[in-house]
Amino acid sequence: METIIGVRFKTAGKIYHFSPGQLTIARGQHVIVETARGMECGRVVTGPEEVELAPDAQPLKVIQRIANEHDMQRVEDNRKHEKEARVICKKKIREHKLPMKLVDVEYTFDLNKIIFYFTADGRIDFRELVRDLASVFRTRIELRQIGLRDEAKMIGGIGCCGRPLCCSTFLGDFKPVSIRMAKGQGMSLNPTKISGICGRLMCCLRYENQLYTSGELKCCNCQQKSCEQQKPPAVGKRVMTDEGVGTVLRVHMKDHTVKVQLESGHNINVPWSDVGETEHEH
Repeated sequence: METIIGVRFKTAGKIYHFSPGQLTIARGQHVIVETARGMECGRVVTGPEEVELAPDAQPLKVIQRIANEHDMQRVEDNRKHEKEARVICKKKIREHKLPMKLVDVEYTFDLNKIIFYFTADGRIDFRELVRDLASVFRTRIELRQIGLRDEAKMIGGIGCCGRPLCCSTFLGDFKPVSIRMAKGQGMSLNPTKISGICGRLMCCLRYENQLYTSGELKCCNCQQKSCEQQKPPAVGKRVMTDEGVGTVLRVHMKDHTVKVQLESGHNINVPWSDVGETEHEH
């Protein structure tokens, strides 16, 4: 058995496990740990607890120390540096005329690296931008392209329920959400009702899905719909997919799939059981 604690480096980020070593650490304390990115300051969110590690598991890294006032002041200083770096990076993006949107900037605790998170429709050649930023900040530069869900998680916001976004408050990882979940719960397939601010299906569609699939809950429309063999959507119909709203371009009767052109311009092939015709409010 080995004692472990769980550490988060962001409010709703992934939990990483470390060994407390000889330190007495309580939940809620901030600690300094060594990661693949260098030294980092994180918050203890689980443990300490005794677990049995697998025989082939890698040994856990040991907590370096409990964060002191000097460490917490450095974290605050890093936040100020991040704001300055954001302004400079946006200016450089405009100068290089790159079709990308800067979302967030993150300094490592030891100032050994700056990570710039951005979104873009496709691949971006940012080699010149990296060299330009490196000449300004005199440290290692990493540009990381993220998806729309990651962008919403970083920025935060208020969902249609009136509460802060699940992804930015407590969801550590994104789990798959499909249009079948909305269908199985008898929900309206109006994109404005089942999509989050990221434009993807709402993560909360998963919360009660198991109760519907197990039969513990049933919606008034599902029994009739599930008994009917689903027919493919017609060519030209607007449909909701796991990746967003699109238009049916082609129906493949043999494979029971449809070719859909998304609003972003990308084409995807999906089973027609995984799409639903959108419902519009009148």
